[in-house]
Amino acid sequence: MSRRLSTGVDVLDRQLDGGIPTGSIVLFTADPASQSELLLYELTAVRAALYLTTLRSEQAVSDALDRTTRYTQVGDPTIRDIGVEAPLDGANKLLGTVPEESTLIVDTLDPLERQEPSRFRRFLNELQTQMTNTESVAVLHAMDGRSVPVMRDVSEHMADVIFDLDTERQGTEIVNRLSVPKFRGGRALEETIKLKLSTGVSIDTSRDIA
Repeated sequence: MSRRLSTGVDVLDRQLDGGIPTGSIVLFTADPASQSELLLYELTAVRAALYLTTLRSEQAVSDALDRTTRYTQVGDPTIRDIGVEAPLDGANKLLGTVPEESTLIVDTLDPLERQEPSRFRRFLNELQTQMTNTESVAVLHAMDGRSVPVMRDVSEHMADVIFDLDTERQGTEIVNRLSVPKFRGGRALEETIKLKLSTGVSIDTSRDIA
């Protein structure tokens, strides 16, 4: 059985029997208007991390991490902007720099999914090999918005684990629910986890109002 790496969120680790199996690719889909990046930031606190950004600049990600440190634990990831011209080329070049037992974050995956299909498929396969060889975990942050890339189906199929964050407005409240419908090497969760995403990631213990 593969070892597990912590997500940085205790209750999620318990639900996943200790965390995410090493060598896994996690596809994390979320509404672009949500606070989904907070989960990515907390992932950087538990071990070495390489953070590949495709839309925001390196400075923007660094500034966001600095702001988040006032409220919750984050790490000191290596941040690289790969979205300027050829995002797949940039991502491929950096795969070989992933340390042992680390976390690779791609935020967001959408620009890569819009590249030539055969090259994107090759990237996912090379990513899988690198995660296995280094006993690491990759988290691919994908926007579930108004314009979903055609290759999203391929991303979902290739992913070992899927985290799907659903954000909805209920009256005066914003409710975030995390589901894990796919989990190779483990068990998918039968129920969603209600999260608080404000200054950090925590479990929402409030009861739903019927």
